[in-house]
Amino acid sequence: MSNYEKVRTRMIQEQLLPRGITDPAVLKAIEQTPRHLFIQGALHAQAYGDFPLPIGHGQTISQPYVVALMTQLLELKGHEKILEIGTGCGYQSAILSALCDKVYTVERIKPLLAKTRRIFDRLHKFNIVSKIDDGTEGWPEHAPFDAIIVTAAGPQVPQPLIDQLADPGIMVLPVGETSDDQTLTMVRKKDGEVTITPIENVRFVKLVGTHGWTPQ
Repeated sequence: MSNYEKVRTRMIQEQLLPRGITDPAVLKAIEQTPRHLFIQGALHAQAYGDFPLPIGHGQTISQPYVVALMTQLLELKGHEKILEIGTGCGYQSAILSALCDKVYTVERIKPLLAKTRRIFDRLHKFNIVSKIDDGTEGWPEHAPFDAIIVTAAGPQVPQPLIDQLADPGIMVLPVGETSDDQTLTMVRKKDGEVTITPIENVRFVKLVGTHGWTPQ
C-alpha cells in the first residue's frame, strides 16, 4: 500500500465515517480516487486534509467531507446519468464517474477545464463528458438527468436545472445570498412534486451565470 493509499484510508476513518458518510460505494470511490493528482504539486502534502484548497482562477477543491456528503445525498445506484455544474479540478467528477453510468460536466473557465481533461485521460475516466458553457443553463441536449450536483453557490436554485432534473431525481447544491450564509440543499423531484430540504451550512465560491451571480 502506497503512502497516499494509507492517507486516504486514514481520511475515511477520521473525517468521513465519524460524520455519517456510510454509503459503501461512496467510500470505495473516495478510497480509490487519487485526490492529490487534482491539485498542484506544491499542495500534494495537504491533499487529504480536512479543508478546501485553491486550484487557481479563484476556484477551490472542496474539503473531502463535503464532496463525500454531496455524493452520498444523490443516492446513486450505478445506472444514473448525472449533470455536474462546476467541473473545477475534476475531483468531484472523478468520484461520480465511479458511481454512475455517465457524467456530463460544465465548466465556465476554459484553462481550468483544459487541465482537468488531461487528468481525466490519465485516469481513464472515459465516461465523463465536459464542455465550456454557462452551467446555470444546464445541458438541455442531454436532459433529463437522474441526478444533478452543483459545486458553486447561487442566490437561488436555477430553474433550468429543476426543469432538467428527471422525475424521480435528486439535485444537491449550495444556495445562499452571501458567502457567509450558504446552505447545502437537496432538491427532490418525485411524482411531479419538487421538495427542497436544507442539509447544513457550507461555504462555496459563487455560481456565476445567467441564473446565478453576474460576473464581476
